[in-house]
Amino acid sequence: MLVLVTGGTGFLGSHSVAEILRAGHRVRLLVRDPAGVVPALDPLGVDVDGLELFRGDVTDADAVAAAMRGCDAVLHAASVYSFDSRARAAMRAVNVRGTELVLDAAGVAGLDPIVYVSSFAALLPTDREPLGTESPVGTPRETYMSTKARAEAVARRAQRAGAPVVITYPLATLGPHDPKLGDQAGRVRNALRGLMPMWPSGGFPVGDVRDVARLHAAVLNPGRGPRRFLAQGRYVSTREFVRTLRRVTGRRLPAVHLPASGMLPVGALTSLVQRLVPAHIPAEYGAIYTCLVGRAVDTTATDQLLGSAGTTFETTLRDTVRWLHRAGHISDRLAGATAVLEAT
Repeated sequence: MLVLVTGGTGFLGSHSVAEILRAGHRVRLLVRDPAGVVPALDPLGVDVDGLELFRGDVTDADAVAAAMRGCDAVLHAASVYSFDSRARAAMRAVNVRGTELVLDAAGVAGLDPIVYVSSFAALLPTDREPLGTESPVGTPRETYMSTKARAEAVARRAQRAGAPVVITYPLATLGPHDPKLGDQAGRVRNALRGLMPMWPSGGFPVGDVRDVARLHAAVLNPGRGPRRFLAQGRYVSTREFVRTLRRVTGRRLPAVHLPASGMLPVGALTSLVQRLVPAHIPAEYGAIYTCLVGRAVDTTATDQLLGSAGTTFETTLRDTVRWLHRAGHISDRLAGATAVLEAT
């Protein structure tokens, strides 16, 4: 099977490409900048020379349609994932319009399956717990989450129309080798740097990028029709997050936990200030809001599909810190016990 992958040089996309190739499929990448292919995929053991590259953007209808010619299936992983308020225009263009174009073109081209990478955030906020594949589309009060909810509505309309759309819902995803050091790995780095002494109460579901990649390879079967799968993982409170980070690094990491509802106005003010400040400010409205509305998840169907319950949170966090250290994003001192393990 020849699989078109969008977003293949990103965190989820690159790991998914590696897993799809291991499953025996061929891959064509739709990329804006081919120069990013080797740095993203070579560290994962991908033979880049064996990939087909098509230069283009998911917001370009002609490029999307041309890239799909001759393909059997598509994994649409391209997305702008950020709580940085400066990226709001790009999020609306890529996350919403890009999804409309890719899913429409895939339907016209007769691809099967059409895998759309959504997010658990598209189902928030909700009074229902746990989050599941039948949870309604949310109406979140944050730009990234809102764009993913709007794109989720697009994907569900296609499912109702009978298109073979498979929707996956990655959780807050961590793990090794993030080519662009996105929000989640960046948050761990900031915590280790002492830039996050205050944490909101609550929590959020966390998963491992390698489990998401295995899910994407596992759903590439034609003829199964519309399906939905929450990626593996579990709800982690912010207190547990900090405790686990202390445990894997052996560091004290002092932290104060405050009510998320009380921190929201600070996050909202920070988002406004961020639009005027070139340096990134760690206190993000979206991260605080996620902790406030985060819920447990039901991953039973995915566990059955993959035959296991996925990677433990402690393993995921330890491997994330190890990679941050190995890649030079944090020093020996910041990595703590993890640096000692790397050296032995």
